[in-house]
Amino acid sequence: MTQETWADRFVRLIGRFVPDAISAAIFLLFFLFLAALLIGNDFEKTMDAWYRGLWMLLPFTMQMTLIIVLSSVLGQTAVFRNSVRKLSSLPKTTNQVVACAVLLNAALSYFYWGLGLALGPIIAVYFAREAERKKIQVDFLFLLATVWASNAVWQFGFSASAPLLMATPGHFLEGTVGILPLSSTIWSPAAIIHEITFTIALVTVGCLLMPKNRRPLSMFPEANKLAQPVEQAAEAARSFSERLERNSIMAILLSVALLAWLYFHFITKGLGLDINSLNVILLFLCFAMHRNVNSFTGALQHAVLSSWPLIVIYHLYAGIAGLIQYTTLGEKLGGMVASISTPYTFPLLAALTGTLVAFFIPSSGGQWAIQGFVTSKAAMAVGVSVQRGLLALSVGDHMGNLMTPFWAMIIAGIARVSFREFIGYGMIYAALWFVVGVIVFTFAPC
Repeated sequence: MTQETWADRFVRLIGRFVPDAISAAIFLLFFLFLAALLIGNDFEKTMDAWYRGLWMLLPFTMQMTLIIVLSSVLGQTAVFRNSVRKLSSLPKTTNQVVACAVLLNAALSYFYWGLGLALGPIIAVYFAREAERKKIQVDFLFLLATVWASNAVWQFGFSASAPLLMATPGHFLEGTVGILPLSSTIWSPAAIIHEITFTIALVTVGCLLMPKNRRPLSMFPEANKLAQPVEQAAEAARSFSERLERNSIMAILLSVALLAWLYFHFITKGLGLDINSLNVILLFLCFAMHRNVNSFTGALQHAVLSSWPLIVIYHLYAGIAGLIQYTTLGEKLGGMVASISTPYTFPLLAALTGTLVAFFIPSSGGQWAIQGFVTSKAAMAVGVSVQRGLLALSVGDHMGNLMTPFWAMIIAGIARVSFREFIGYGMIYAALWFVVGVIVFTFAPC
């Protein structure tokens, strides 16, 4: 007789009703278009907002695609796979598998969110395969969702978009709130407490909710292939050009050029880490670790399969963002929050609005660009720090990330499974993230 927990039933129910990201985006587009008209925006202004928004994320879309693709290419290097393989051999029990996989991906995510997002599914595959080999009972889809949830720690890590922006001189709110040093945001006591508390809670809940009817990795043949070495071309006699592709000299030359770019960016120009420089670092690591063009392009062909949801969906979200940014929708939402907030309810309401907007805006930095002024003004109006408002908004941002099908489709594309089979677990972890975040950023110092 099979044993089914409440979590299993919830995930199965969610999988039946959650639409794919494109369908959801189309629904939200028409819903918000109508909402903009109903609150007083005329048809021409509303149409112009959608027109202006539709293609405004073209550069960002390519940047995001490169982060996912290059991180996946990096994940196919022998160095990374051997390291994960060795780490995956350490756990001896189901709970240890969950804890080690979560901690590894959380560490990558804290360094940069793209690494945790793109490499998390690979980590889940390796740990699930080793667990199956040792006859340790692990449900692969549940482990995949749990590792995906650990990516949330990036919100208060080295790549936290809004805190990095607010610590940069000349940012768009400098005249309103000044410069917010990182010591007051991602390195504040509240943020550190949150990261530690959430990680411990995630491991604990992950161990407690492991399904009784466990599906090993071998039940998912396509995902299982990710743990196999990338096939290389046969070692037959080659032409000069083919030999050149397999010679390390070309990889060395490009690696030197990329290092020169990084020197020019960080030293000559004195700039900080941003999306472009991160992608250059990833590209350098890919060529340095693959060691030749042939190996890199072989891994690239596999990696591009994981980026397909980004190619179109970001532009649909951009159109929705245009409606919020270029009509009065965003201002109305922020005004409602300020009017009903107190110092003790503001973090909760900021997190709730962050969740709502995260359904429409696919970027944490883009969300802050739209909500930053309103959130800052509302925070000052109710007597709390701007930093508290920023961090609480980030809680809502990632709750939305864990609940919407967009990022679940990215994870599913990398892992080669259906997002509907595990997004319900993401919603459970979204609730955990939200509760921890609201409590911490209501009472902890920041």
